[in-house]
Amino acid sequence: MHKFQQSKWSSLLLSNFLGVFNDNLLKNSVIFISISWALPVWLTQSQLITLVSASLILPYLIFSPYAGKLSVIYSKKKIFVFFKMLEIPIMMVACVAFYFEWVALSIFSVLLMGIQSSLYSPSKYGLIRDIGGEEGVSYGSGVFETMAFLGILIGTIVGSFISDLNIKFLEFILFLGVAILGYVVTKSIRAHELPEDKEYKETINPIKYLKSSFQIALQYKYVNSAVFGAASFWMIGGMLQMNLVIHSKQFYQTSNTTTGIIMSFAAIGIALGCWFAGKISGGKVLKGLILIGISGMTILFILLAFVKMSLIFFTINVFLVAFLGGFFQIPCLALIQQSNLGRKLGEIIAYLNLVTFIFVLLGTLIYGLTNYLSGENSFIVFGVIAILCFLVCVYFILSSPIFLKDTIMLFRNKKVN
Repeated sequence: MHKFQQSKWSSLLLSNFLGVFNDNLLKNSVIFISISWALPVWLTQSQLITLVSASLILPYLIFSPYAGKLSVIYSKKKIFVFFKMLEIPIMMVACVAFYFEWVALSIFSVLLMGIQSSLYSPSKYGLIRDIGGEEGVSYGSGVFETMAFLGILIGTIVGSFISDLNIKFLEFILFLGVAILGYVVTKSIRAHELPEDKEYKETINPIKYLKSSFQIALQYKYVNSAVFGAASFWMIGGMLQMNLVIHSKQFYQTSNTTTGIIMSFAAIGIALGCWFAGKISGGKVLKGLILIGISGMTILFILLAFVKMSLIFFTINVFLVAFLGGFFQIPCLALIQQSNLGRKLGEIIAYLNLVTFIFVLLGTLIYGLTNYLSGENSFIVFGVIAILCFLVCVYFILSSPIFLKDTIMLFRNKKVN
């Protein structure tokens, strides 16, 4: 294990967990509970899921350049603490929406959480290197992502569970309690940051920012490939999560709680995959894990598309897809953290966020269009996801021979650079 300063590292990990937990608790509560409210006649279940998901995505497209600027010119910890404080009044808005059963306000509260999360994301991820050091980026990224997906896991389970209970007081305690605890924990983070760059003049226009950041990333080996890979991971994962709700209810007629458990197995798989990928990588970046992860996901999604499985076998397959997703994601993130970017790391993470949520939005649109054209056939959606995984696999093979070379060397149990 790397010599992290455990108290500082633990605060960052716990803060990340609590933030992701509250995001997913709110998101899944809106999806599961608001379905029983008086929905507008034009709003179907799949449209509600798409709209709620988009509310978490759109802020990253708009605010990522500004968030990157904040992480460069100000203390990353101060930015993180400030926006965690704003989570408290946002969850108060959510409580009002749930009390009066207002669908529009509940979706608006998700949008506010998306804005808040997008504005502190580069600062949060930038603290990984500040605490773990260059030698800890693979392990640190693995543990950090593990905590994030544990947040998704528990947020999903709790969200589905309280939706069946439908006890408003319990919902309010959870929303506000986690927000307050997250703020307190974030204040306790200790990190050694590089000096702030007050002269930073990068544009906050999303289109110009995307272009300029792409040019900057070209100066660092594999960074653009890593950004594309990490963004693809979230696009695929988002489509899988949305489709699990429809597939579980239509094909297996599951309750909200059972559906939440199936979704939680995906989160467990990703968390374990991220942790294991970080552990076996140690102080290195094992680029060969990228092709192992994405090619395995492709095969499993093909099975999901063409094989009518029992509920147990389906859940196992979902778990394995997610586990391989962790293998795919961690080396992508580690390649970015390992690059000697200095204070530009925050800018590149904002660039990563911008590209990621362009991809997630694209995935949401593909999901909605596929459902519309197929009559909400979840098997066809799995097939479309398999095609996307295959295209990502081809991209990495063609982008640089090092990815295929390292994959072969891993299978031969040889040392990789």
